[in-house]
Amino acid sequence: MATATGKSTADDPSTADLEADIRQLRADIEELTKQLAKTSEHGYGAAKRAAADGVEQLRAQGEAAFESMRGSAQDLEAQIVASVREKPVTSLAIAAGVGFLFALLSRR
Repeated sequence: MATATGKSTADDPSTADLEADIRQLRADIEELTKQLAKTSEHGYGAAKRAAADGVEQLRAQGEAAFESMRGSAQDLEAQIVASVREKPVTSLAIAAGVGFLFALLSRR
């Protein structure tokens, strides 16, 4: 049958078909929303774990560097003590000279 516009009624979608399509679209959008929420939770968890691992690694590196510096300072202290014990007069003269320089600099 032809309508006034020249199209047949068989080509026109019915209201029930349109409502079914709309319901299906809503269900699809709801499913996509749930999947996006899951994906963002997984991404957040992965980023949080990566950050925690990075912090732990940096902390370990910092502690290792601190221990290395502490060992170097102890070695330097031992060398200075040994040098003072070997040459006490020279060490006293050096200390007096450094003190004199500090006194000159502090006057200015």
